[in-house]
Amino acid sequence: MNSLLKRQIRKYLSDELKHNESLKDFINAVDSSYDNFDEQSAMIQRAMSISSDELFTANRQLQKEASEQKQLIDKLKNVINTLKFYDLKEGNAIENLDLSGSKLVDFIDNQTKEIVEINKQKESLLNELAHQNQELSDYAHMVSHDLKSPLRSIDTLTAWLKEDYHDKLDENGKNSIKLIRNNVEKMDTLINGILEYSTIGKNQIEIYDVHINTLIDNILKIIQVPEHIKIIKQNLPIIKGDKYRLQQLFQNLIDNAISYNDKEKGLIEIGVQDSGDFWQFYVKDNGKGIPEVYFEKIFKTFEKLESGDQSTGIGLSIVRKIVELYGGQIWVTSKVNDGTTFHFTLKK
Repeated sequence: MNSLLKRQIRKYLSDELKHNESLKDFINAVDSSYDNFDEQSAMIQRAMSISSDELFTANRQLQKEASEQKQLIDKLKNVINTLKFYDLKEGNAIENLDLSGSKLVDFIDNQTKEIVEINKQKESLLNELAHQNQELSDYAHMVSHDLKSPLRSIDTLTAWLKEDYHDKLDENGKNSIKLIRNNVEKMDTLINGILEYSTIGKNQIEIYDVHINTLIDNILKIIQVPEHIKIIKQNLPIIKGDKYRLQQLFQNLIDNAISYNDKEKGLIEIGVQDSGDFWQFYVKDNGKGIPEVYFEKIFKTFEKLESGDQSTGIGLSIVRKIVELYGGQIWVTSKVNDGTTFHFTLKK
């Protein structure tokens, strides 16, 4: 690709500049901007797949433990206040306890201090995790920006080649240029997916009424639905949430159902069931189906069943992260050759 770029640059230079030795430094500088493209791409994929899920899970677990510890401290304080209120003297026995009132208060006091110290350590760890998570997000944005720059250059260059040499290229040449542009588009989609994944849950979201019926109608207007695929939906409810995140959720699932439908008459159904405090949605298709061994794997970052042109392996991981952000769960049921149903819950 670098050689093509050199030729394209030289094409627009005057004869005097073409033979100018100092121009070599400029050409070499342009060449070097592409050298670390694959390396940076691999680094960002590895960083996102390893770090983001671990930090997210650890953060949630530590917050839960910190909340439980705080409740325990409050209960211990109430016990101490109760004992002081009754002015228990040493030697006054409490049912089935060998500790005197004074020793019991001292014991509880010491335990409380230990718990407070543990909570301080956990708070420090939470702060460190938040810091690392922010660094990871900043790194994702930085590297993604660096990756997009040469992608734009490659896309522009191939457009020039297609336009300037259209009459000179044979079918193989035209197909090669098309393949290059398809891969550039796929890489751009992957980078955007990485950025989306890295920002879910980090920014405070607004909560308001979202009409899911209207949301689905708007999605169907902006995506390409093949003529052989029919999409039907039930009367869907109004839920509390953020329109942008919920659109990501449903659009990824609908796109997935379209992409993996191999039937002459494809059918996708979007429905919901009332499940107490939650709405249980489903997106059902009559496509290829998924073997049971992959039911959990498909939700992992950069994991995919097929290497399609538009498959990035990040869409379903975004879906799961959004569902968990709203306190819900997601799972899949499927039978090979019969179709797949994605189920997920969202709070009312």
